[in-house]
Amino acid sequence: MYVYIAIIAYFVVLFLTLRDIRIFRRTRIISYRKGALKGIISSFVMLVGVILTLLNPELGMLVVFIGLYVNRKGQREIVF
Repeated sequence: MYVYIAIIAYFVVLFLTLRDIRIFRRTRIISYRKGALKGIISSFVMLVGVILTLLNPELGMLVVFIGLYVNRKGQREIVF
């Protein structure tokens, strides 16, 4: 069960990172570039957490939650 939660959280962060990359490529607004870079770092941390969840669920979920904390939303401009 913990593995499924970790995988869903990983894909959510990947989706948000791809959204930030797409918006940055279209508008060249720097805050979306920073968000995309934070998302890439966060997705790597969360991928490590997903792998650790297979071995030790509590430690893996802790790493996943740390990755979610790293990916917190920063100040962004209104695009749409």
